[in-house]
Amino acid sequence: MSQSDTMANRWMRFQNRLYARLAQRRKAVAGFVGQPEPRTVGAFARGRQLVAGNLLFAGYLVEAEDTDLWDVIAPSIDFDNERHGFVWLDDLAAVGDMRAREKAQRWVWGWIEAHGRGQGPGWAPDLTGRRVMRWINHALFLLRGVDEAQSKAFFRSLAQQTWFLSKRWNAATPGLPRFEALAGLVQAGLALEGLEQMADPALRALAQECDRQVDAQGGIPTRNPEELLEVFTLLSWTSAALNEVGRGTPAGHTEAIKRIAPTLRSLRHADGALARFHGGGRGLEGRLDQALAQSGVKHQPSAGLSMGYARMTAARTSVIVDASAPPTGAASYNAHASTLAFELTSGRRPLIVNCGSGVTFGQDWRRAGRATPSHSTLCLDGYSSARLTSPVKGSGREALVDAPQDVPTDTEQAFEGERLMVGHDGYTRVFGLTHARTFELRFDGRELIGEDILLTATDRSKRQFDRALDASDLKGIPFDVRFHLHPDVDAALDLGGAAVSMALKSGEIWVFRHDGTAKLSVEPSVYLENGRLKPRATKQIVLSGRAMEYATRIRWTLSKAQDTAYAVRDLHRDEPEFD
Repeated sequence: MSQSDTMANRWMRFQNRLYARLAQRRKAVAGFVGQPEPRTVGAFARGRQLVAGNLLFAGYLVEAEDTDLWDVIAPSIDFDNERHGFVWLDDLAAVGDMRAREKAQRWVWGWIEAHGRGQGPGWAPDLTGRRVMRWINHALFLLRGVDEAQSKAFFRSLAQQTWFLSKRWNAATPGLPRFEALAGLVQAGLALEGLEQMADPALRALAQECDRQVDAQGGIPTRNPEELLEVFTLLSWTSAALNEVGRGTPAGHTEAIKRIAPTLRSLRHADGALARFHGGGRGLEGRLDQALAQSGVKHQPSAGLSMGYARMTAARTSVIVDASAPPTGAASYNAHASTLAFELTSGRRPLIVNCGSGVTFGQDWRRAGRATPSHSTLCLDGYSSARLTSPVKGSGREALVDAPQDVPTDTEQAFEGERLMVGHDGYTRVFGLTHARTFELRFDGRELIGEDILLTATDRSKRQFDRALDASDLKGIPFDVRFHLHPDVDAALDLGGAAVSMALKSGEIWVFRHDGTAKLSVEPSVYLENGRLKPRATKQIVLSGRAMEYATRIRWTLSKAQDTAYAVRDLHRDEPEFD
């Protein structure tokens, strides 16, 4: 990070503090224009844990049964951001009983007392927007039983935070943070008496941001499916708030919703969860269905790639492939070296996954989760298909560089199903090899046929491969094709080590086979999941070998066992865990 960048960040923080202090001059508004409707959906299990004093934020568990939330020493910046963003208010509202309300009230008015006068890290545009929306969403829950002085303090703080947003939204990072700041400002302007004049400029800015950040295919620069869902949700909430006060939604805003909806549907697996790529998780339970239903956008089949992902589906089997170059520049700070990786879900059960984002488990896990070996694809000699830069001073952020540039794709109808062909040049510079993959999903969804090819595409590539081969003392370039399994999958070597049998909780049995070109093994792996205290242990299937020629071909199949029924009644319930 250059010295000028450091100065810019310091100046931004100073400006935030300045406007947070100036906001104290704002007087309380009289109340709401109408009765606020809660739009956010929380998790009952997390709410119960909060009531019990177990604070699980950003992967850290702090037991604070007798300690106020704002007296807890934050173990990390992310922990601090999560508590100041007030998303946990959704979880307490999901419980909704007297104990949950008392805790929510104590923490909200505790924030006003401790930080409401402009102190603390919570006065950042994105966190303020996130917080304001939650306070408005759950106002009926929060204001029940409070006295006049508390009510006045609540509305004064909302007025101050709204004014702060009107001055500082443009300091938020383009993308999701800016969408959060603007959505909070719009919804506050529409909901609070006397602040309507703040909504119109924010609405125009939000429509412009939609034009800049949401491309013609309904994607965003980070290519993070969960982040796209968050943007879509914010736009849908804001549109609903406009409808409630009898106002129309600006064209740029409406068109962005229409573009994003089919893309999100394409990024959804058979179990309703999102594909886990580029730092995104599966999405909050019910959030995707709720957002799609609220948007009012009817389902339309989409052709081609969706935000750079290819989706194949048959019966109740879904396959989603990262079929484009990864994000670049500032959009790549959370991006993964996952080109050509895939996930497979059967019915309600994920089978093949990527390890996921380790951001809540510390910098080492975050870095490991971004590497190619943490994805279900081929890796050459332990190298990732893209590199991470040195951490940006003061933030720890690492951009993705030296990534694949050319990622051609093609689809066609095969004799028994749908075929996808995709390749990338991420290994060409070092090894002279292009990685190509072919997926063929049968019409009945019972078999996925795969092929990985390493080849030298040009004479220049052949010369580079020869040099790499010489450097290996003619032993060949080692490769591993990895298939990470979901932790609920029970896997074991079968047929004397020639296949792997995998049992799902639904009772389905899947079998992995290969052509014998590579060595088959089942090795330990991890599943990095937000909301957990530690990574979950799981397994991975690995095909290992060495590239000795200008072309190396590895064939494999994932298929349901013959005695697995075409329709399985999956009655096993997934109970939320807290570990």
